[in-house]
Amino acid sequence: MKRKFKIPHTFVIVYAIILLAAIATWVVPGGHYEREVVEKDGMTREILVRESFQFQDNQPQFFAVFEAPLKGIIRMADIIGFIFLVGGAFYVFQRTGAIAGAISKIVQLMQGHEKWIIVIVMTLFSFFGAFFGMCEEAMPFVLIFIPLALALGYDSITGLCLSFLAAGVGFATAFFNPFTVQIAQKFSEIPPVSGWEYRVVIWVFTTLLTIIWVIRYAEKIKKTPEKSITYELDQKKRQRMELENAEVGEFNKRHAGVLLVLLLGIAFLFFGVIQLHWYIVELAALFLAMGIVGGIIGGLGVNEVAEGFIEGVKDIAGAALIVGFAAGIIVILEDGKIMDTILYAMSRLTGETLPLLSAYMMYGVQMLLNFFIPSGTTKAALTMPLFAPLADLSGITRQTAVLAYQFGDGFTNMIIPTSGVTVGTLAMAKVPFEKWFKWLLPLEIGYILLSLLLLIPPVWWHWTGF
Repeated sequence: MKRKFKIPHTFVIVYAIILLAAIATWVVPGGHYEREVVEKDGMTREILVRESFQFQDNQPQFFAVFEAPLKGIIRMADIIGFIFLVGGAFYVFQRTGAIAGAISKIVQLMQGHEKWIIVIVMTLFSFFGAFFGMCEEAMPFVLIFIPLALALGYDSITGLCLSFLAAGVGFATAFFNPFTVQIAQKFSEIPPVSGWEYRVVIWVFTTLLTIIWVIRYAEKIKKTPEKSITYELDQKKRQRMELENAEVGEFNKRHAGVLLVLLLGIAFLFFGVIQLHWYIVELAALFLAMGIVGGIIGGLGVNEVAEGFIEGVKDIAGAALIVGFAAGIIVILEDGKIMDTILYAMSRLTGETLPLLSAYMMYGVQMLLNFFIPSGTTKAALTMPLFAPLADLSGITRQTAVLAYQFGDGFTNMIIPTSGVTVGTLAMAKVPFEKWFKWLLPLEIGYILLSLLLLIPPVWWHWTGF
């Protein structure tokens, strides 16, 4: 009897890539870009200086394949700490019974109108991604929306789509995002936020298509739960939720108080990100404070709050490890001195060619680069000073080059194993990367085809956006 092929575990996939990266350090020549530090909205970033690349000796990596995961954990310490604190805080919230009680109420109120939850929530998160570049900030919401999706008769994949996929789509089709669109426009020497009209059309169209896709999938799963790729995992989650619901009882004033803390915390999150330029450290502190205050208001003693927090951290430990392992891939490439060589080669793939083909090649290079540099700001600094004048030579506008960068940077973020946000979110959601990859791949292919189509009008119109 033949054994059925099984997609490898997330750790196996990531470690295999670490090994491939180490092998590459033996055959790819070394290279180096100079770096400089820039400041934007109170945040500093290190970017590559264009035209500064020089070849140098590579440094083949061997024993480093065992060191890379720990080095990756050290590199991603802020993201890992954020995951721990958020996981601990939400477990405290769950112990109070407020989340389970609220979900039970929502299910009762929305009976027969469940689809509108998908429409409203996904539209909101897509807007957040498009407007201020919601990315890491979307991670904790899967801990709310996955239980909600399960209670509504859907699955964990649907819960991931409500916040993570929606924010990712908004990020990819952003019309304002200061960390991608505006940075790329600055390096391309075109007015900030210019071309927003066509970008808004793209955002509305892509968000609508994504919501329709998710609703059709969710309704199919509701009719036949066994078709879900996470069916066995969700059964265990539902059993756990039933036990929690039995312990919680009716929704009461204490539950309402805990939810008020949660809602105020989320409001502070958006205010802090938009107005105060908060990032991981401040957001982690906010969730820690929410967990402590929410636990006390929810009737837990200080020891119960502490125990609940520790349990939450244990529950989410896999997320921390996978984020560190994923970062280890980049560590290997950098320590082997071949990361910059790869970036240099990719940035030179495009040349003076037919206008539409040039736009497509820019898009393809950005997608390839995204595997190695998930940071949109860094990619903009590396590629746009090159692609902007190249656009002039190729007969397309610089605005079109920015759009090609935007598509190449955004859509694949949701599926690459080198993105700390992606693997961290999936670990929080307790959805294996391989299952998410299998589910998202058809939609990802659709996004790629859609990107190619949406690049045609700007080339034809010679779109400047100003």
